[in-house]
Amino acid sequence: MRGGQRISCVIPAYNEERAIAAVLSGVPAWVDRIVVADNGSVDGTAEVARAGGAHVVPVPERGYGSACLGGLAVLPETDIVVFLDGDYSDHPQEMHTLVDPIIAGRADLVIGSRVLGEVEAGALTPQQRFGNWLATRLVRAIWSVTYTDLGPFRAIRRAALDGLRMSDRTFGWTVEMQIKAAQSGLVSLERPVSYRRRIGQSKISGTIGGSVRAGTRILSLIAREALWGPRAG
Repeated sequence: MRGGQRISCVIPAYNEERAIAAVLSGVPAWVDRIVVADNGSVDGTAEVARAGGAHVVPVPERGYGSACLGGLAVLPETDIVVFLDGDYSDHPQEMHTLVDPIIAGRADLVIGSRVLGEVEAGALTPQQRFGNWLATRLVRAIWSVTYTDLGPFRAIRRAALDGLRMSDRTFGWTVEMQIKAAQSGLVSLERPVSYRRRIGQSKISGTIGGSVRAGTRILSLIAREALWGPRAG
């Protein structure tokens, strides 16, 4: 608990046996509940996560959004949910910079921006940088809200998150949250966060096919919300 608020953490993971212990060891002691959403790992991710004190929930349906939704489904009552990746690219020790504005009542959603923070050389691929640049500018042009990043490290009030009725089960989860926050009139902030090379190879940005699929999904989700979302027309 921090500032009288119950804090929970959801960590989607797929074959992160080498990284997940380091991630869990960096999560602050004031986090009340850590859920690792095991998205069909075939290595020892689940066992290592349990040994590290996390509650592990199996989510066999592959997809980043599926894992996040699966993790949320088993959370007990909580005030703030933090999402971060299980590959050790995020710095969990910086979690306070995301949750404190929510605790203070200054925001509903806080995005950890890698673009505004310190990035280790090679941690963000050129396709990630371009994809962020394109997607955030489209969001600003359509919904008049300024983001610099679609980064996975983020915190949100649980009540606000429930109101967004998140549905994307793939790579579009982060941009869906940011678009729906804008549509719903939530107060969103960005805070600089550090970012380092992940442990192991990325399943998305580490391959051309993964990058293309992720980019296509993100752009199609933006188009869907622009054409058929609450503010369409």
